[in-house]
Amino acid sequence: MFSLFSRLPRLHRALIILVVVLIGIVMLLPDPKSLRDEKSFYVIGQPYDLAIEPANLVVNKSATPLSQLNWQTYTVGSGESAAIVFQRANLSSRLLYNLTSASKEIEQQLTKLRPGDELQFGFDGDNELIQIKRPINAYEAYVITKDGNSYKGKLESKEVNYQYNYAEASITSNFWNAAINAGLTANQIMELAGIFGWDIDFALDIRAGDSFKILYQEKLVEGEVVDRGQIIAAIFTNQGDTFKAILDDKTGNYYDENGRAMKKAFLRSPLDFRRVTSNFNPTRRHPVTGKVRAHRGTDYAAPVGTPIWAAGDGIVTKSSYNQFNGNYVFIKHSNTYITKYLHLQRRLVKTGQRVKQGQTIGTLGGTGRVTGPHLHYEFLVNGVHKNARTVKLPQSKSLTGQAKQTFMANAEIRLKKLERYRELLAYNQAAAQE
Repeated sequence: MFSLFSRLPRLHRALIILVVVLIGIVMLLPDPKSLRDEKSFYVIGQPYDLAIEPANLVVNKSATPLSQLNWQTYTVGSGESAAIVFQRANLSSRLLYNLTSASKEIEQQLTKLRPGDELQFGFDGDNELIQIKRPINAYEAYVITKDGNSYKGKLESKEVNYQYNYAEASITSNFWNAAINAGLTANQIMELAGIFGWDIDFALDIRAGDSFKILYQEKLVEGEVVDRGQIIAAIFTNQGDTFKAILDDKTGNYYDENGRAMKKAFLRSPLDFRRVTSNFNPTRRHPVTGKVRAHRGTDYAAPVGTPIWAAGDGIVTKSSYNQFNGNYVFIKHSNTYITKYLHLQRRLVKTGQRVKQGQTIGTLGGTGRVTGPHLHYEFLVNGVHKNARTVKLPQSKSLTGQAKQTFMANAEIRLKKLERYRELLAYNQAAAQE
């Protein structure tokens, strides 16, 4: 048949092929009636019934945006646990169990609460707990967020920026009041005393006319000062002697402008600075017997129970009691130095025990032959009593080599910055008075 088709004239063959193609196209076209019945062709404005499957109408509840949560804040009271705080917030013990079971970290955050801590609860529109925040400080908070049927926790931090600030004061009555009037916080006052505590006995040596200047950091979050940072540089003038201390960023320790460590082998004072009943006086009249005899030491009056610190590293050679010394502790720091602590209320170390500088070895009391509670402190060098306030103390390790050169360069910059801030403060004060 193909040979017959091939013998046809060319025009006839072309016409046959065209007809076959047209027939094929017509066969593939839909029935005109089905086109008239097609539901997808609708007349504008004409209502039609829609075939809707009810099973497809399930609406999933969308989560409430965290920014729209309703927040309630509860402060942890004395003796309160998370269970009590949850009870106050009308939250079930079962919910607390689910939270603490979610992770070890969440459990620690909710079980190690202290009085004054805050718990912030965020609820959605259905009063379902979505988030818990436990602020740690002004720029950090631990956040627990509902995640399906469980909870996830993480530490969230805001960006912290730093700026410098300056304070100065001349002491007229006492160091503490002068520092408070200069705008320092209690922590800054203790930090400043700690920096110079190896050179100055703040309980005995402060005099009217002493002064200090400090350059310190302030922490800023979202443009607001939220906390004080470290002291960067400080100058303290005491009884005509001027001491300078600059922070070394690498070690976190303070050194003078020549790289010598502010920290010494011994503290000048073995307790927080307080008022003192008697200064070092080798011819002092004894308060009980009335006899004039050597009182080779220093008496510190402070509240009973005040912690007493080891002035330096060493070994306790004696921790005992007698009718004269009351409870007492002797510490040998080397073959050269011995310190003695008398009239303690309690002894917290034993003979032969090794102690560290600043470790609490007992509490202040009034045991033995005394007229009132106080600490009697003695400092011996090669067996000879010395005035702990003025005796030359051995230095701790100072900076050397490249570390010293780098520090001294930075120290010069920071001391100049302190001076610029001092000049700026003086200018502002003068302008305010005009």
